[in-house]
Amino acid sequence: EVQLVESGGGLVQPGGSLRLSCAASGFRFGDYAMGWIRQAPGKEPEGVSCISRDGDTSYEDFVKGRFTISRDNAKNTVYLQMNNLKPEDTAIYYCAADNACALVRYDHWGQGTQVTVSS
Repeated sequence: EVQLVESGGGLVQPGGSLRLSCAASGFRFGDYAMGWIRQAPGKEPEGVSCISRDGDTSYEDFVKGRFTISRDNAKNTVYLQMNNLKPEDTAIYYCAADNACALVRYDHWGQGTQVTVSS
């Protein structure tokens, strides 16, 4: 059974940083692309970033230069380092897995972790 468990969310002031982690199990982690998706209250889910099985990364424009995605295949974990956070980054952040990078259409999702950016 595929399991994705996110952690690292919380309340942070504007300009602050958080590092999200996603621990994966139940599949060959190294064979999958891993993505981060977020959903703000009252809005549709939107893709944030993705890292392919080969380590190629992609970012949506609204996080470029502020967020960094990485993966540790030995630990079956994907990370999202978020710097210079803004109030509009407030959302539930989901980790997702699939054969290839996508915006939001991933086969497997975690349960999400709340990120709140507020003073």
